[in-house]
Amino acid sequence: MDQDFIIASGPVIIEDGKVLLDRHGKDKEAQKLWKFVGGRISEEDWGDQNNVLEKACIRKVKEEMGIDIKIIAPLKPMLVRKPDSKDGSVVLIHYLSERVGEIKPAQDIIEWCWFDIDKLPKNCAPNIKPVIESYKKLVENKYKISRSAVSEL
Repeated sequence: MDQDFIIASGPVIIEDGKVLLDRHGKDKEAQKLWKFVGGRISEEDWGDQNNVLEKACIRKVKEEMGIDIKIIAPLKPMLVRKPDSKDGSVVLIHYLSERVGEIKPAQDIIEWCWFDIDKLPKNCAPNIKPVIESYKKLVENKYKISRSAVSEL
């Protein structure tokens, strides 16, 4: 079975319990959804095959939000089916990232906002809530590990 798909990469930027989301897109339906910054891997990301996904993540956030990032850790990858799209499906690669600099959104960003990770808007893209849950588990596990290390002292 042939299946068309694209690969997209982007940062998940969380500060003080709030996640950065934006609304953008070429069609009206896409513009209604809150999404993470990010997008398709392009030819320019292929300089070093070992860092293609990270390079795309860094490039897309610079293009869309005018900021640099420091990648901290990979988060939950996802496959989203888009039966009505010529792309078929999208493989989404997420990276927990730290923002460096002030946000200066590109013109195609309709709106951007910091949302409490426990009070996300209803009109989020399908990957938002599962990725936020994977972030919470990462933080919870890190806390458990650091607490157990302290208790062993």
